[in-house]
Amino acid sequence: MAQRALPLPAARLGRAVHTAGATSEISGVVLLLPDGRSDSRRRPSPLSYAAQLPLARTLARAGGGDGLAVHVVRYRSHGWNAGADPAADAQWAADEVVRLYGDVPVCLVGHGMGGRAALRGAGHSAVNSVLAMAPWLPERADPEPVKHLAGRRVLIVHGTNDARSNPELSYRLAERAKKSNRDTCRFEVHSDGHALRQHRSEVMALASDFIRGSLFARSYARPVADAFAAPPPLGLRMPLAAGFGRSLRH
Repeated sequence: MAQRALPLPAARLGRAVHTAGATSEISGVVLLLPDGRSDSRRRPSPLSYAAQLPLARTLARAGGGDGLAVHVVRYRSHGWNAGADPAADAQWAADEVVRLYGDVPVCLVGHGMGGRAALRGAGHSAVNSVLAMAPWLPERADPEPVKHLAGRRVLIVHGTNDARSNPELSYRLAERAKKSNRDTCRFEVHSDGHALRQHRSEVMALASDFIRGSLFARSYARPVADAFAAPPPLGLRMPLAAGFGRSLRH
């Protein structure tokens, strides 16, 4: 007798990450989407949640004065699976933000599989921006959808030496998205790998600047503004290297 698959446990929203000096009024929300596996019905380990907390604190410090709340999404399962489970969890989390905070803009931020979930889940009406870092985009005949990205600010950051998530695939996705959404750009982190550790300070400065500009209408630093304005392919192969982060700091 065939066994039926057990239903997945419910997704959860981690506690909001706050830092000293943050305003109590929430004006924008970042949802952090962790990495994972292509196929796994297991519940994500606490380590996958904990791995997002340094990024959550960095973003909370940068945007606390603007009214930023940062939450890590706890997936139902550790895998993408056939039903794109993390993307559905991202949309559920955006619904939860609306319930908790009302009509505030949301930025989906994901790494690896979470980057794909952020891009796929961006069709939610509350989402105004997406940051996909080293997004996992499997090679297959059917490309990832991009039409729902119209009207959103989209930033992709990918290391050129990423051995887990092919950077060429994120370039192809950005190229297709740019045709219908000019507000798409992609930075290449030269010689960096999947974890984006080698130029971490530059990546964090880039992420903070993008999020503050997208959620709170702050002026983008010139490198980010130039990346959005540049025509493809220049706007899709913007370099990010040592020392670049200093030009992003106001």
